[in-house]
Amino acid sequence: MNFHGLIPAITVPFRADHAIDAPELTRFAAWLGRRKGVVALMTNGHTGEVFSLTPRERAEVTRVAVQATKGICPVISSIVCEGIRDAVDQAGWAKEAGAAALDIMPPHHWLRFGFRPDQVLTYFTAIGEATGLPLIVHVYPAWTKASFSSALLADLARLPHVQAFKIGTREMGKYAADLKAIRAVAPQKALLTCHDEYLLASMVQGVDGALVGFGSLIPDLIAELLEAVHAGDLREAQALQARIDPLKDAVYGAGEPTAEAHACMKAAMVAAGILRSATMRPPTHAPGPEDLARIHAAVEAAGIVVPKAA
Repeated sequence: MNFHGLIPAITVPFRADHAIDAPELTRFAAWLGRRKGVVALMTNGHTGEVFSLTPRERAEVTRVAVQATKGICPVISSIVCEGIRDAVDQAGWAKEAGAAALDIMPPHHWLRFGFRPDQVLTYFTAIGEATGLPLIVHVYPAWTKASFSSALLADLARLPHVQAFKIGTREMGKYAADLKAIRAVAPQKALLTCHDEYLLASMVQGVDGALVGFGSLIPDLIAELLEAVHAGDLREAQALQARIDPLKDAVYGAGEPTAEAHACMKAAMVAAGILRSATMRPPTHAPGPEDLARIHAAVEAAGIVVPKAA
């Protein structure tokens, strides 16, 4: 499977009653999968409100996305579980739904209690052996207890089922060290930035692609940015980042992605004509009037409104 390019982590449209809007998800996934530079889509990430979805709903989101993008691009599903048995079950459901690869998030009790390196290797090995699918290591920010050391990332890179790394370190010294450690032992495995709010800064470190929720809103701009970076055209890359910055500020503010940021992005997608509804599942709230005005102004200024025919 090709991980070299843009992989948007897709949002999930909901109806007014908060049920998954399958027809709208179908339309959106097919549109997004056809954007230039997109090599795959990823379901069930944080952008896709994964924690608001039941395990069976997660598999259903993947199934709908897979059917919508048949013949267009493959679909990856994130797996976020608390134990190996649950992870193997949900990974199996994702495979049955048609997922071509799996993004493995750290179990969230690791955020509270930490982990031992051998536990991480056991977790990934169990999922890889159970499914036979390529795995992406989902790297959490350096400030969390679920952050993997550079040495552990190198050990993960040696596992046969691990084929890519979604690197969200967000501490640039460690980010550079992580990239170097992985490259040293497995130069063929894909390194993907997931720094939505630091796209250019993280891309110029030598990554192969971007796996970002922001790709649901501005796939064309991110694909062009990645292309410019890979071509060594810094002036063009800086110009593209300058277009992205107002949208980044409107969606993410001065911090990292949050549930409220994902709500802002959904509102921006509606303003851009990409989605028909910005409904979020509770307890996440929609942005207020001031935020909405700021979001609409940023979308208009960026010129990313999708023609009605699209």
